[in-house]
Amino acid sequence: MLMERQSPSSLGFSMPAEWEEHESTWVIFPHNENTWPDGRLEGVQKVYAQMLARVSVGEKVNLLVESNSVKELAGKLIFENDFANRQNIFFHSIPTMDSWIRDCGPTFLLSKDKKELAMVEWVFNAWGEKYESEEPLSNDKIIPSKINELLDVRVFKPGIVMEGGSIDVNGAGTVLTTQQCLLNKNRNSNLSKAQIGGYLKDYLGVDNVVWLKDGIEGDDTDGHVDDIARFVSKNKVLVCSPEKTDSANYPLMAENKKILSDSGFDVIDLPMPGNVFDERRLPASYANFYVTNSCVISPIFGEKNDSAALDLLKECFKGREIIGLPSKQVVYGFGSWHCLTQQQPATK
Repeated sequence: MLMERQSPSSLGFSMPAEWEEHESTWVIFPHNENTWPDGRLEGVQKVYAQMLARVSVGEKVNLLVESNSVKELAGKLIFENDFANRQNIFFHSIPTMDSWIRDCGPTFLLSKDKKELAMVEWVFNAWGEKYESEEPLSNDKIIPSKINELLDVRVFKPGIVMEGGSIDVNGAGTVLTTQQCLLNKNRNSNLSKAQIGGYLKDYLGVDNVVWLKDGIEGDDTDGHVDDIARFVSKNKVLVCSPEKTDSANYPLMAENKKILSDSGFDVIDLPMPGNVFDERRLPASYANFYVTNSCVISPIFGEKNDSAALDLLKECFKGREIIGLPSKQVVYGFGSWHCLTQQQPATK
């Protein structure tokens, strides 16, 4: 492993768009009952296994498992799906606290000629140290280094707090993020907006940072962008568009849409499922989809806008199968399929 002191951008590395070809998807099999309490974990594990089986159709799945018992359960549930490609499932015995690999795992980069893979190892502080007292998450903080023990690629360490769910790139020089998250004092209180933007440019290989304002209500990550706005091509962005009756989210998303439109992007309205739990507001969003080589996996919630969201994704990702997976219990843990996955781009 070579730890670079120069920035990825200066060496010609950048983060590809999610729809570009993957070598694999990295995931952590759910096992934490604190994340999915009151009997929810079993149902989450079953639908998660369906997701992994779908991913395996078009690319490798690198699955981190907490223990031998979790490995056995994961294998049983995955291979109950006849379409699963057994040759594409790889198990790695790496202890973890939780399953949100998008945030605690590495961000993968490719060299300009796409022949070399590298990774960025950000600092993970449990979403602004929200869960440090209850769950130290020490195992999750070292996941990038554990993954690199397997890959042995060039690694860049910017030394700032960042989560993968707080960014989305178009592969053509632009990154989306939110002020609510990256300018939050619980992340990098010693850095200015300009300095954080500079880190994004240097370590993602972009030259344009679009700062949206706030995320959706109920998001414990302080406004991750992958719950509100996602690139579907270099010029098109799906943006959550709640109904006017959603007084908490409607004005926030209207402001974000204006920022994107003023930035020159083609903005496409993405419906929202609404409040899927009566007792608490959760970050339920169709924007938390994951693009694989063969399909797009979208959360659905048993709500009226499920079909409209899936139809919109079909228009945006022609040639890929659109898979809607029940996510009401999954989002009880404050995330969905994009939060639970991390793509490793393919080299030439």
